[in-house]
Amino acid sequence: MLLCPRLKHRWFFTSARPGDLHTVLDMAKVADTILFLLDPLEGWDSTGDYCLSCLFAQGLPTYTLAVQGVSGFPLKKQTDVRKKLSKAVEKRFPDDKLLLLDTQQEAGMLLRQLANQKQRHLAFRDRHAYLFAHAADFVPSEENNLVGTLKISGYVRGQALNVNSLLHIIGHGDFQMKQIDAPMDPFPLNPRVIKSPKDPGMAMEICATDAVADMEEDLKVLMKADPDRQESLQTEVIPDPMEGEQTWPTEEELSEANDLLKESSKVVKKVPKGTSSYQAEWILDEDGESGGEGDEYDDIEHEDFMEEESQDEGSEKEEEEECETVTIGESVRDDLYDEKVDEEAEGKMLEKYKQERLEEMFPDEVDTPRDVAARIRFQKYRGLKSFRTSPWDPKENLPQDYARIFQFQNFINTRRRIFKEIEEKEVEGAEVGWYVTLHVSEVPVSVVEHFKRGAPLIAFSLLPHEQKMSVLNMVVSRHPGNTEPVKAKEQLIFHCGFRRFRASPLFSQHTAADKHKFQRFLTADLALVVTVYAPITFPPASVMLFKQNSNGMHSLIATGHLLSVDPDRMVIKRVVLSGHPFKIFTKMAVVRYMFFNREDVLWFKPVELRTKWGRRGHIKEPLGTHGHMKCSFDGKLKSQDTVLMNLYKRVFPKWTYDPYVPEPVPWVKSEISSTVPEMDME
Repeated sequence: MLLCPRLKHRWFFTSARPGDLHTVLDMAKVADTILFLLDPLEGWDSTGDYCLSCLFAQGLPTYTLAVQGVSGFPLKKQTDVRKKLSKAVEKRFPDDKLLLLDTQQEAGMLLRQLANQKQRHLAFRDRHAYLFAHAADFVPSEENNLVGTLKISGYVRGQALNVNSLLHIIGHGDFQMKQIDAPMDPFPLNPRVIKSPKDPGMAMEICATDAVADMEEDLKVLMKADPDRQESLQTEVIPDPMEGEQTWPTEEELSEANDLLKESSKVVKKVPKGTSSYQAEWILDEDGESGGEGDEYDDIEHEDFMEEESQDEGSEKEEEEECETVTIGESVRDDLYDEKVDEEAEGKMLEKYKQERLEEMFPDEVDTPRDVAARIRFQKYRGLKSFRTSPWDPKENLPQDYARIFQFQNFINTRRRIFKEIEEKEVEGAEVGWYVTLHVSEVPVSVVEHFKRGAPLIAFSLLPHEQKMSVLNMVVSRHPGNTEPVKAKEQLIFHCGFRRFRASPLFSQHTAADKHKFQRFLTADLALVVTVYAPITFPPASVMLFKQNSNGMHSLIATGHLLSVDPDRMVIKRVVLSGHPFKIFTKMAVVRYMFFNREDVLWFKPVELRTKWGRRGHIKEPLGTHGHMKCSFDGKLKSQDTVLMNLYKRVFPKWTYDPYVPEPVPWVKSEISSTVPEMDME
């Protein structure tokens, strides 16, 4: 802690452990200013560049650039060193000045800049109260020594802190507070002068060490939690298995149903005058006996197709044999191959690269299985006349997990109301800048052990509803530094606002429509929406996606922001079945290899067909028992065209939310040798 009454400021300087990604990001969440110390030779290495990428993606607070060690070089080289550093800094910080930090005077200039520079605001923390712990004490409970009350002392920042709100300790979860104490400030900017009771003429200054000693005497309880007004820790809805159960209809409902049935069964007919309703039932419609010629024509055409099919049955079998998939055998392992390479991991990665490449070449195309009927394999799918305009009920066929989550009737209005209350309503509790001690209940002992090992302890207050689970949608773009394929439903590590958790997300297109197509891979050229079950967070909030490597390190794969909290956002998965025209007759064609039995053709007959060259058509009827079908199109097909059928179903994320993220392995730091002179800062 550095006190400077002349500049009317006090600073608390802290540094992250080298290579500790979580510590760097957590401290940047609460820091007022980040002081970047550069190496005089290189500026920063690959580790520093990776760190800067993460900080820019999360949101950078006020920062200052400084360099130590330039004065250690000869005078002739100092100018070249400064030019080289300025050129390196311009890539990341084009409009910022680089300060020297080698002399007492330069240190004073740095403090003056830290005191006078304009503070940048981070949107995700401006509406929360947050606290960086200067001290922590753990009092175990009587029943269990592993759980107890954690006393956190520090300065309140952001907003006023209410004891009835919930507290989120980064990396450890959500907790309730018992009370807030106001001990004496251990680092007062203006030390108070008190008179001795024995000798009134003798005065003494309270310094930091004396203040700590007198803390217990001056302890003052600010607020105690009110059980009636305190926020609940409930994160999920407990589903009622009997909810939605159907009961036997009442007499009124049965009579209404009968009346509707009678009305719908009435048919209006033109009959001679004086005909009774009984006689009218026996009178045929005008269209009753028509259509004979058309049926006869269809029968002849059907026989022609059957004849041609039987004649070319042998050639079909030959073509089927030619189209069989060929499996290429594995290459022989080289004896001189590096034994440190994990062959199993290499094989899995190669398979993912192949799948990603196939998805780019043939989007959503799947092979129709031959051992399972297509009507069973794709029974959850449906056809749509138009993906954009066809209706789809968002409340239809919801999974069981949707009974566990919370949903807002109008999320935007709720968010606006809560933010308005923060701005206009005065919150009772600890004001910004006060030094307080928070009594947090039911905290595991591992939290204070983590703090004693040197990790920072950072707490954020939660807004109403932010502890409850829902469906979060985030817009992300692929980070250019990572090119490995990332498949949907693969476990990733999320940094969303001040939260950190693990989950397996879905990827979908970012469009303005009511239906959004599911993406099987996180593509590099498009911004996609990531959908996942997670606690409610009110935007704006930054989002970072990491992937844990086999060596324990976390790789940044995507960055973005929180879009909405909306369980009704529909992610639609598309599968494309493909067939090949076998015989073409003007606008008619025989298509094969889309299905392999007659029943499947009849089942999917109502679904519209399309081709890669823009033709549209329908299935007329099946031919034979091997899945061949007669189809009609709006134009003549080309022999090299492919017939496609689009099928759709709605997909939901899996409940894989895990709030506890393992600590990443520290980065491999490159060795930089530099001489930094020691200096005293007053």
